[in-house]
Amino acid sequence: MNDSAPLCRLDDIPDGDAIAVQVPSASGGFELILLRQGNAVYAYHNECPHAGRGLDYAPGRFLVRDGRIVCAAHGATFAVASGSCLGGPARGGLVGMPVVVVDGEVRLR
Repeated sequence: MNDSAPLCRLDDIPDGDAIAVQVPSASGGFELILLRQGNAVYAYHNECPHAGRGLDYAPGRFLVRDGRIVCAAHGATFAVASGSCLGGPARGGLVGMPVVVVDGEVRLR
């Protein structure tokens, strides 16, 4: 059983889409992108490795289609399931965070 606080409920993330959640920490916290594909959830820091800005086009709104997320600033494309860069100006992938779904809640692993 995981003792971390829930980030959200699975149902809070539209299937095939993403939301942003704030994660508190001793250093002030950080924002994660939670992407859902069916019952699977993938979490990445909301920061494009190309320019260091968030991937969202508006706060908490992301361009997600066909298993890919696109950085709204420069068009870098990343695989939802791995965070690896598929195209565009980024040279590396997204920084992932392990999550688990327990009783319908998404939690850090």
